[in-house]
Amino acid sequence: MSFTSVTPDSLRALDADEAVARLGALPDATIAQLLRTLGPGRAVAILDRFGAERRRLIAHAAGQGDDGQWLSGQHWPEGTVGRLMEPAPAIFSAETTVAEVIEKLRPIVSHTLITYVFVVDAAQRLSGLVAFRELAFAQASQPLADIMLTRPFALRPDSPVIDAMREVVTRHYPVYPVCAEDGRLLGLVRGAVLFEEQAFEISAQAGAMVGVEKEERLATPWQRALRFRHPWLQLNLVTAFVAAGVVGTFQDTVNRIVLLAVFIPVLSGQCSNTGCQALAVTLRGMTLGELRPSTAPALLAKEAWLGFLNGALTGLVAAAGMFWLAHHQQHPQALTLAGITFVAMAGSCALSGLAGAAVPLGLKRLGADPATASSIFLTTATDVVSMGLFLGLAAWLISG
Repeated sequence: MSFTSVTPDSLRALDADEAVARLGALPDATIAQLLRTLGPGRAVAILDRFGAERRRLIAHAAGQGDDGQWLSGQHWPEGTVGRLMEPAPAIFSAETTVAEVIEKLRPIVSHTLITYVFVVDAAQRLSGLVAFRELAFAQASQPLADIMLTRPFALRPDSPVIDAMREVVTRHYPVYPVCAEDGRLLGLVRGAVLFEEQAFEISAQAGAMVGVEKEERLATPWQRALRFRHPWLQLNLVTAFVAAGVVGTFQDTVNRIVLLAVFIPVLSGQCSNTGCQALAVTLRGMTLGELRPSTAPALLAKEAWLGFLNGALTGLVAAAGMFWLAHHQQHPQALTLAGITFVAMAGSCALSGLAGAAVPLGLKRLGADPATASSIFLTTATDVVSMGLFLGLAAWLISG
């Protein structure tokens, strides 16, 4: 495979495993050159898929200090700032003069974008920074200590990207220093890289809800896409059997009152949509950091109440439809059927709203991604509740 057949644009359209398959036959330096164009987060994700020795050779071929940075980035968990770090190319002591800084940066700026000059002490702790443009207005003999901004804002490498986004959303700096707990400067992360990573996470959330892995892209081969998706569909099939088992329990009731079968999908669809609304709001609150443990009970109560109100309002329409259809077919208990439909709709939607908020909260409490297959679990819960309540009330209140 030639170098020209693999481009940064084509790599961006591939999942990490497929990217490794395309890059594997290329020289280490070529791979490093391509990975550098993708940004540190994506580069580290792809680099992770290579074997340890090949990974070291590729990272070393990157040069310019990127080798150590790329390899150290692998030690930070996925989704953290540390995975997105780049080396800080402009680090000086506070005593360094403006003239000395400009002279040392002259060969660097031709191939590296310098936004800030970072000032550190003898222990490499960040003590200040200077915007690159300020160097042009300062006296050549001035030390950086005279013009630097002290106590600059910095990110921690172990911070989740979503937490970092909340920290930087009101600052809008192009570059953020990344420091260890003791203040040592470890590298930098670009604002554009943070936003790109978060945009990718948000775009993957909708797929994760239905069992599509974050790595899957449009260009992912069907064999790998099948491996990503199929296990979740098997899980969905198992949960569907649970819902079918509920209907089977009331098979005699359905056989006696065929009208119930007509309204089962109406009730199930309405409850599923109610639960999905609550799920979407809950996941959004988690993503934006609005949901805290102290506010979770209030959220559950709110979604249950909203579900009940929406279920009651739509239940009136569904009950009227049930009454009209039962009366048209001269069923002797048309009014009772209408009442059952209303109660089942209101009660099921209330429980569906509660489940829509509870499922992602429960997954997060178990240490899983709140979005992972949440729609599958929610659909099972809403189907079991809605059909069980509807058919159970019919079996209890309507005589043969």
